[in-house]
Formats: sequence, C-alpha cells, structure tokens
Amino acid sequence: MNRALSIRSGGKANKSSATGTSGGRTGTSGGRTGTSGGRTGFSFNSLRGTVQPELSRKLFRLIKSENNLITAHETAGRERIAIAQQLSDWGEQTGDDGVNDVSDKVGVILSEMGEQEDSYAHALDESRGRLKSIRNTEKSVQPSRDGKVKITDEIAKLKSKEPESTKLVVLEQELVRAEAENLVAEAQLTNVTRQKLKEAYEVEFAATIERAEKQIILARHGRRLLALLDDTPVVPGDDRQPYARGQQARQILNDCEDDLREWQPDQEAYLDAAESPSSFKGKDKEVLSVPGNTGARAHEDLAGADGLRAAEIGA
Repeated sequence: MNRALSIRSGGKANKSSATGTSGGRTGTSGGRTGTSGGRTGFSFNSLRGTVQPELSRKLFRLIKSENNLITAHETAGRERIAIAQQLSDWGEQTGDDGVNDVSDKVGVILSEMGEQEDSYAHALDESRGRLKSIRNTEKSVQPSRDGKVKITDEIAKLKSKEPESTKLVVLEQELVRAEAENLVAEAQLTNVTRQKLKEAYEVEFAATIERAEKQIILARHGRRLLALLDDTPVVPGDDRQPYARGQQARQILNDCEDDLREWQPDQEAYLDAAESPSSFKGKDKEVLSVPGNTGARAHEDLAGADGLRAAEIGA
C-alpha cells in the first residue's frame, strides 16, 4: 500500500491520482503501448487490422476485444483512486473527527483497490501478448496453405486442358515442395497454439485469483475500519463521545499492508488435464485405519459430484 496511513499524506501527488493517474502514471499501464492515455482513434495499424488473413481473422477480433477489456480495467482503477480521494476530501470538511479519520483511512483502502485493477490490467496485457504469438503464427501459415491450394488448382486445370503437358511434371514437383513446407508450418502452428493458449489463460487465471484474494484482504480490513465509527444515534442536545480510535485505525492499515505484502499464490498441484476423470478416482481414495478395527475403511472420492462419500465398513 503506497499511501502509508493517509491518502492525504501525498499532497499534490495524490491529487494527480484523482485526475486520472495511477501511482504517478499518466493514463498508461506501466509503459503499455496503445493504452487509454496514448490511444488514438485511427492508425495505419488499425487499417491493416481490417485486412487479416482468413486463418487469423477470428483471433484478431478476440485480441482487439481483449484490448478493450484492458482499457476498461485501467479506467476502473483510475476511477476508484479518484473516488478514494474525493471520499477523503469530503470527510475532511465534515468537521466530524471520526468521519474525518475513517473516511481518510477507507480512502487508502479504496485507492489500493484501484492499484489492484491496474496490476490486473498489466496481467491481461501479458496474456494478450501470448495470444498475439498464435495470431502471428496463423498469419505466417496462411501463405503456405494458399500456395498449396493454388498449385493444386493449376494442376487440375492443366490436366483437363492439356493432360500430356510437360509442365505437369514441374507443377507436381512444386506441389511436393509446397506440401512439405506446409507440413512444417502446420506442425509449428499446432505447437505454438497449444503452448501459447495454455500460457495466456494461465497468466489470466493466476492474475484473477490474485486480484480476488487481495481485494478480499482489502475489503475485510475496510470493514474493520468501519467498525471503529460509532453510529449510535444521539438525541438533540447531547454530545457524541470524542473519537479516540485513530491509533486503532492506523494499526488496521498496518495490518492490511502486512497481509498484502505476505500474500503468496497458492502452490497447489494441478491435475494433469490429459488424465481421465476415472483415473482420478483411484488416486483420490484414501484408506483410513480405525484403531481396534482393521477392516474399517473410508473412501473419499474427490472426483465425484457429491465429494465425500459414506465410509464402507468391511467384515
């Protein structure tokens, strides 16, 4: 958490966050080209994008949509930071010490949520880069396919018009070479496609888990902050008890910062997708020995829809 104990402590630096920057960035995502800060409505790249080979056309559209998604998360992050600043500014002018302190500390939490959106956008951009590798390979394979089809068509036409033409031998030799080149290109395409598809969505899913778990951390500490604010109604003429929980509020932010710093991805062992569900059953059954009864067994089937199954008691 980069705003310490108060969103106001950064002064003008934090004001810039409210006007559309994220941690000093001016509408960009850590140097990501083509982001909302430097994006233009038209370019030669966008013009070339309208003329894509048939093989890469669908993936091109997907990648373009991913870019829109990234921009949306960047915008959401900047808006969240702006809202955090506005909440803090409002709390300061209420004249209520409790509202003043809690709104400022909640603003720190909200601002960090905005930073998490920006980090998530970075990860989506990285995932998008993997998909671009597939698209580029598809584009390189298209000429190979087209060349093979063209030679095949020429041979068919020549056979129908001049079946004894000596040019047939030349064309058939060219076809053999074209088929060999295409074979290599197709093998490369399937290898790159499988590898980069897995990489792309592994990056995205890992980032989604990180974003979700860190937002849970932030939200829980945010609720702890809210609990410090006494909202017991007071009758007209009575004075509310002075707010004296500033130290607790600072400690909550320290706890939150520690939890975020100590967060680690879950190093769970992923099951091999090539294995069939039936093979999981045998692996996930655990025999439980019960003292005094060597025949007692309990089967835990993790692959079944019902999860834990009833224990089977042997004779």
